[in-house]
Amino acid sequence: MPTINTKWTAFLLLMSIVLPFYFAEAQERSLVSLEEARTRARSNNTDLKLFEKKYAVAKANYEQTRAVLLPQIRLTNTSTFTNNPLMAFGFKLLQRDVSAPDFDPGVLNDPGDVENFNTRIEVQQPIINVDGWQERKAANLQLEISNLQQERYLEYLDLEVTKTYMQLQLAYKSVAVLEKARETAAENDNTARNNLEQGLIQSADYLNVQVRLGEVENQLLAARGQAENVSEYLSVLIGNGANSYLTPESDLLPFDQESSSGVQLNNERKDIKANAIAAEAQKRMYSSSKLNFVPRANAMASYGWNDSELFGFGADNYVVGIQLSWDLFGGYKNIGKIHKEKALLEQAELEQQKYLDQSEMELNKAIRLRSESQSRMALAGLAVEQSREALRVTTNRFEQGLEKTMDLLHAESQFLEKELTYYESVFNLNYAQAYLEFLSK
Repeated sequence: MPTINTKWTAFLLLMSIVLPFYFAEAQERSLVSLEEARTRARSNNTDLKLFEKKYAVAKANYEQTRAVLLPQIRLTNTSTFTNNPLMAFGFKLLQRDVSAPDFDPGVLNDPGDVENFNTRIEVQQPIINVDGWQERKAANLQLEISNLQQERYLEYLDLEVTKTYMQLQLAYKSVAVLEKARETAAENDNTARNNLEQGLIQSADYLNVQVRLGEVENQLLAARGQAENVSEYLSVLIGNGANSYLTPESDLLPFDQESSSGVQLNNERKDIKANAIAAEAQKRMYSSSKLNFVPRANAMASYGWNDSELFGFGADNYVVGIQLSWDLFGGYKNIGKIHKEKALLEQAELEQQKYLDQSEMELNKAIRLRSESQSRMALAGLAVEQSREALRVTTNRFEQGLEKTMDLLHAESQFLEKELTYYESVFNLNYAQAYLEFLSK
């Protein structure tokens, strides 16, 4: 039994050392700092580019509303062929080609085939379009909302990159701690095997040492897999694709903590401001729907040429006028639209207040979380020192034959657990600080 377990242990040790390097070689290795990761994410992140496209769409929608201010110009060419007596005489008038013989009753009744080619430039200029002006203002507010959402996503992207970078630091720190623990477990395995051969310990003690070595190996494999997963996610965030193997340039250390006594919710925070502007935009749309009953005024002008030849310019004419129109009743369509926009306005105002309350709650929660994280890190640091000292004492007593193998394994396991917990508490505190800064911007 000991011989089989020794071979299995040697195989595990070999595979745990070789496999990570084998797969890592297939990927591009590069050191990256937190600031560099943020900069590259701002330049290459796919989601950020999608926000830029959404802003471009909002800008295009706003540009379309210029139609309520600018003229509409159209050029047309119409070719007409007829033997209709009335139209035929009218075409001759338009062509200014009427002569005395054209008044002959026979000719008037049977004019034959008549051709008319009309080329015309038409201009329509809005003068009064009050509901359109309100819609234009609403579209401008939507453009501002889109810009604020893009800027807020930049802040969120910084937070996500920071969080992922710290997770990568934690993963590498966990790998380093577990590699050290594996070395210790491997040394214990060699010592226990020698003691077993000398008859100083029982087979059960040696099996416990091997079980402990296997546990550490499993933890180390999981930690290395987590490091690769986090590295891949960070690589995607910064636009490197999924085949780049990133290594953090700095170690996992606690951030400098700032006092949270003066931290308050900023109503000018970009996402909160965007919600307020969304309610204002809906108010404009509600006003626009009510102004559908206000008369509209448009100036119109056209200049045209009529000729019996294609693209001819034989006879010119013009038309100038002003059109004033009211939509007095549109089958309840306008009234229904008013009711709809009013409901949407009330919905937007409720959503704005709800978002404010949720943001306030989230900020208070983040303040409490940071305070708890500070306390937990302090307790975790104390536990590491205590477990380190306990391991030292247990190791000395074990070497003197005063402690059992299980006591030593328990002390080693406890120290490893407390060390990993401490670094996890450092990560939690750093993220709590970064998240609080994100919420209080």
